[in-house]
Amino acid sequence: MKVTRIVANIETQDVKEAKSFYQDILGLDILMDHGWIATYGSSEEMSVQVSFASQGGSGSPTPDLSIEVDDVDAAFARMREAGVPILYGPVNEPWGVRRFYVRDPFGKLINILAHAE
Repeated sequence: MKVTRIVANIETQDVKEAKSFYQDILGLDILMDHGWIATYGSSEEMSVQVSFASQGGSGSPTPDLSIEVDDVDAAFARMREAGVPILYGPVNEPWGVRRFYVRDPFGKLINILAHAE
């Protein structure tokens, strides 16, 4: 057996509210929409990972989701332009990532990161 996909499910009564944050700001594609559930992602291959943590590193709270992007500063600029409050960072962490935290429309703490070149 091989795990081929892991999907994070975020409970909300307003599924359409995800569009602005996950599609319009972060640029994810809508992969499925049944009205009661909408899945955002990318048709490009992504690695399958699940993390378990006691904290978020550098004394920060543990994020609900980590989203790796190819340009963290561009993602940061898009969040600022959209008026999304930045809760942490951007910061270059000692373990080789540049990242920042925001909350999505559902209150989930999102770690947006890129690995150092």
